[in-house]
Amino acid sequence: MMMNTKIISFCNQKGGVGKTSTTGLVAYNLSKLGYKTLVIDFDPQANMTSLLLKTKSQNSNEIEVINNTLMNAIKNDENLLDIVINIKKNLYLIPNAVDFSLYSRYLENNFDNKKKKVSFLSKVLKRDLVGHFDFIFIDVPPTLSLQNDTAYFACDDIVIVLQTQQHSLDGAEDLIDYIQDTIIDEFNSTVVVIGVLPVLSKRGAAVDSVILNKAKKSWGDDVFKANIRLMERVKRMDITGIKDDPHDVWDQRTLNRYKAVANELIEKVKSEE
Repeated sequence: MMMNTKIISFCNQKGGVGKTSTTGLVAYNLSKLGYKTLVIDFDPQANMTSLLLKTKSQNSNEIEVINNTLMNAIKNDENLLDIVINIKKNLYLIPNAVDFSLYSRYLENNFDNKKKKVSFLSKVLKRDLVGHFDFIFIDVPPTLSLQNDTAYFACDDIVIVLQTQQHSLDGAEDLIDYIQDTIIDEFNSTVVVIGVLPVLSKRGAAVDSVILNKAKKSWGDDVFKANIRLMERVKRMDITGIKDDPHDVWDQRTLNRYKAVANELIEKVKSEE
């Protein structure tokens, strides 16, 4: 089901809203739908690496050994395709480790102007990975930094993950402004903020409805019709890996929420072409 590779990041400015879990679960569902999907862990805390390696270990008796890190491959100018790990059918991972905290220093030491620093990752992804996958997700930490600038610049599309709280709404507006003013206007990236994905705190909460209505007023149809909630089952998957027991109603109910997001993301991506 190959299409033109789309590089996407789910991002926000605040941790604790399940951004990594969302990226992993949307990628997992895209792989089940037949799309060849790669996730790049772009955070030295390596939470995505942990989540997907635990997912892989459920279906294998072998312990996955990471022989090379993203930072090491970058330093040695290796082809990133060589460090890709197959998690399951159609789902792949580029793992990360704590040494990635040196990435910004590497950029500062090797490039003499900001445009070269910010565009570095885009050139590497086009050289090594574009054309091999339908979707590439870059899982970034919730910060504004040179590290993330390179990821945003490399993306075709960005989805803002919005927890339904007022300060998160303000933060989402600031992040969208930053991407427009810095990544697009200053560095001429072609990235598009393709949508805003609401994360609800709990079923039927009044504040969720208020913030959701404000978001729709600001961004209209860019707000995903599908939404997700902070669910205990998702928190458990951070410990166990992504569970997909066909006989477990809670597994399937959880995965179906993210499948709805995946399907809507496909629609939004196709509408750009």
